Amino acid sequence: MRISVVTAFPDLLRGPLSESILRRAEDKGIVHFDIYDLRNFTSDKHRQVDDYPYGGGPGMILKAEPFFLAVQAIHEANGGSVSKVILLSPQGKQYKQATAKKLSVEKHLIFLCGHYKGVDERVRQYLVTDEISIGDYILTGGELAAAVVIDSIVRLMPEAIGDIDSALSDSFENNLLDCPHYTRPEEYSGMKVPEILLSGNHAKIDEWRIEQSARRTQERRQDLWKQRYSV
Repeated sequence: MRISVVTAFPDLLRGPLSESILRRAEDKGIVHFDIYDLRNFTSDKHRQVDDYPYGGGPGMILKAEPFFLAVQAIHEANGGSVSKVILLSPQGKQYKQATAKKLSVEKHLIFLCGHYKGVDERVRQYLVTDEISIGDYILTGGELAAAVVIDSIVRLMPEAIGDIDSALSDSFENNLLDCPHYTRPEEYSGMKVPEILLSGNHAKIDEWRIEQSARRTQERRQDLWKQRYSV
């Protein structure tokens, strides 16, 4: 997979995309990251990417032209391949694990990072194919949101992590939260690991984990529980 990110603040992404699983995935050739500086697609000497909103009001708006030129350059650099163009926005569809799975099988994804008050509406109308929100809160810009989405996608790709079964049993798989987990030592400051996990009876352990997962979901996320068992 090739992942291209268009941002006015590339340094915000260079760190997250060059560490841990993401770096190992790129080193293995599973994914390739391209970070495009939005300012390189401006035509004025000040490399201005934002301007005042028509109609007045507070804040600055990212201009349309640099985004269109950036996406055009990305398409040309990749043989004109058709890609999903994703805008990170609080107005987008709420991001879920199911979306991460769908995106993880794409060949090329382009992420557009907003900033300031917002992005010229023509970018959303005529350039973007998908609009994603990672939650009902506001960030300074879309860069950190893009890093979150990218991380969730890449870890689902074959060989990106050492144990794919671990990823497939995470929270939100099958609309359930994950069960409790423990590791050594068996006892710490009087706090003990549940006996069932030390029993060696894997059938019983699996049953316990399913029960714990269901209980945790019922207690903490009634919305997921209802989705799982809705008729």
